[in-house]
Amino acid sequence: MFDQLTDKLNNAFRKIKGVARITERNIEEPLREIRMALLEADVNYKIVKEFTNRVKEKALGADVSKALNPGQQFVKIVHDELVKVLGEEAEDLKLDPKKTNVIMMVGLQGSGKTTSSGKLAAYLKKQGFFPLLVPADVYRPAAIEQLKVVGKAVNVPVFDIGDDRNPVSIAKKAVKEAKDKGFNVVIIDTAGRLHIDEELMKELKEIEKAVNPDEILFTVDSMTGQDAVKSAAAFDKELPLTGVVLTKLDGDARGGAALSVKYVTGKPIKFVGIGEKYEDFEKFHPDRMASRILGMGDVLSLIEKAEEVVDKKKAEELQKKIAKDQFTLEDFRDQLLQLTKMGSMEKILGMIPGMSQIKNAQKMMDDKKIAHLVAIINSMTPKERRNHQIINGKRRKRIARGSGRPVQEVNQLLKQFVQMKKMMKKLSNPSFLGKMKNLKKLRNMNFPF
Repeated sequence: MFDQLTDKLNNAFRKIKGVARITERNIEEPLREIRMALLEADVNYKIVKEFTNRVKEKALGADVSKALNPGQQFVKIVHDELVKVLGEEAEDLKLDPKKTNVIMMVGLQGSGKTTSSGKLAAYLKKQGFFPLLVPADVYRPAAIEQLKVVGKAVNVPVFDIGDDRNPVSIAKKAVKEAKDKGFNVVIIDTAGRLHIDEELMKELKEIEKAVNPDEILFTVDSMTGQDAVKSAAAFDKELPLTGVVLTKLDGDARGGAALSVKYVTGKPIKFVGIGEKYEDFEKFHPDRMASRILGMGDVLSLIEKAEEVVDKKKAEELQKKIAKDQFTLEDFRDQLLQLTKMGSMEKILGMIPGMSQIKNAQKMMDDKKIAHLVAIINSMTPKERRNHQIINGKRRKRIARGSGRPVQEVNQLLKQFVQMKKMMKKLSNPSFLGKMKNLKKLRNMNFPF
């Protein structure tokens, strides 16, 4: 969602590239472009003004690090200030696994509360909790059924409300049942409205008083821009919010809500929805988001995603095969399939430092491309997959027909596979690794120029 903002910020940074030192004159134009980029991204104007003033003050007063040139120092200052706007540090939910914790999900209608409730339940289940979903939206048609569908999809029980249509009563009964049956997290999906009204707030306050929640998370659709921030501020006046869940961060929104909501409400963004799948739900890390916005990637999140899908035992076996030069097309196919489990290639490439600066990077390795490569490898015989050298011209034509891909793509795959094998063999060589250790340490940040 930050593509346009990233491009404009990087254009601003290029204006200061190569300067001998930072002066008020040579940062004037980059600061103006940064200001315009943030305003066009629908960031609150007060935040933009304070942000650019702080960047200017720090840039002119900074002692330039010996490890960074002035242009890079300027980028680092912008990065650090972005982190402050987004919330400094990631904040966890305040939950105790030894007791029954209650989480209220609140927000306007259409903000994604029900889906986010399911995503949060799936997330907490992975953390070792035992969640119970509670349908407290008795007004919206099919809301209860929707939560049941969500609960089934993430394999989390949904509280049976029976004939009860009183949200406060439902919440109280659900908490009691959770305590009786050993659930340690109750997630209450409350009703939303098309706009904020007294009736809605009164009901939410009554639920809050009845169940004394440990967390009240305001769910906000990032596509609604500054309207989302206004809604967050209004809810925060009436309820003791503990955090924010930003949904649809993978959409075409300009990013203003993400960059404004913490400043306006003072409440941390705790989670973000980054896709339609239930696993597309992440803990929010301000520093990582700032890096993504500036096109520096997000290596830590990429590693975490890899760790979720990679079988450690298989990874060790693969490492041994690479060292012995026994890496086959079957192994290559397995790695491609594991890559798809991490999410879309667009998201993965966005986490790789510098990849946002490479034009058509996504087209070079998108989800369809991976599917084509897998189809080509699947069209080979087991013998061909384990010994690519026997694949002659006749076999290549047969593989192309079987996979529905042109012969050129089969040739390209085999060529790339051979190159990759050579590179892997070199990287696993002890002498090469020894040389690498003697090189200077890589800089902590990957700058966009």
